[in-house]
Amino acid sequence: MDKKTYKLKDFAAPIAVAVTDPQKSCHNIFVGLEHYDSGEPVISRFSDTSLLNSSCKEFQKNDILIARRNVYLRRAGIAPFDGLTSGDSIVLRLFKDCEERTGISYDVAIKIIPFVLNSNSFWLYANRHADGMNSKRISKEKVLDYEFDLPSLAEQKVLAEKLWAAYEVKQSYLKMIAATEEMVKSQFIEMFGDTHMKSESSRQWKEVVEIINGKDYKSIQVEDGGYPVYGTGGEMARASDYLSPANSILLGRKGTIDKPLLVKEKYWNVDTAFGAVPDETVLNYIYFYWHCKTIDFNVLNKGTTLPSTTKVDLLNLWVKIPGMEEQNRFASIVEQADKSISELRKSIDAIDKVIKSLINENL
Repeated sequence: MDKKTYKLKDFAAPIAVAVTDPQKSCHNIFVGLEHYDSGEPVISRFSDTSLLNSSCKEFQKNDILIARRNVYLRRAGIAPFDGLTSGDSIVLRLFKDCEERTGISYDVAIKIIPFVLNSNSFWLYANRHADGMNSKRISKEKVLDYEFDLPSLAEQKVLAEKLWAAYEVKQSYLKMIAATEEMVKSQFIEMFGDTHMKSESSRQWKEVVEIINGKDYKSIQVEDGGYPVYGTGGEMARASDYLSPANSILLGRKGTIDKPLLVKEKYWNVDTAFGAVPDETVLNYIYFYWHCKTIDFNVLNKGTTLPSTTKVDLLNLWVKIPGMEEQNRFASIVEQADKSISELRKSIDAIDKVIKSLINENL
């Protein structure tokens, strides 16, 4: 396979359009570091700009965003919309005259470069050239100097078709999972109504839920075995000890505060997350998890640039306590739905392996 060597700056330039007052901006989409998904070539998550009160950067549809902080998390993707982003994002815009500069058309480059920036080679380079100790950052100059090989134009087109076809199949499976979860949520609301309001059948969390503070895990981290270390983005590492029991709910303390996770094994929660343990004598953990999923935790936000919640605010929330028989019946419905979701996730994992193999063997 004939390959040619390029640098990223052959294809794109950094864009730094500052927006000092987001409230006066025409944009209503904000992409923060918490909205990146590791290894994903497309930015799909965002929040609105209503709570922003500090300077941001502007980006346009088809710009590529790279999280320059904590590069080990491997966060970069193309934006399919206009919006604002954090100062910790590098915004790259592909040259419209790509073909004159590189021999590769804009239409092909825009399909290939997002995958180049999700290759093992790029992130090894980024980690090697990042500055700092605890929060390693990569500069835009170093990013632009990244050197990589591309196959012939004909092979690039075939590769791009394969990669995006696999990505689209993966997205269809994710939509099926979302539809299944929406069905479960609708069933929850139909059976229990609003479970957050104070009533004769409700109690405050402080009466029926224990909140366990997270801690830094570095001193008890192990390579294998032990217990999983969880943040709101999922499992991060392994630890020799645990903080929260099985069948408890991980809630964000800082950063991502609106994505509760049900963890069915003992785990260590990081210092930016709480473990919420329901009293099993009155609350089925599956019912409590879905109660959490219907809460808008953003109303508890105490942060400015970074969303955050407090233990006190969580303990003051209310939860409806239906009869255990009804809670258990709902749990049975969820368990059946989870079987379908589990099969879909296996298919997604297989697709991810294909995508990674295509990227790392060809880019």
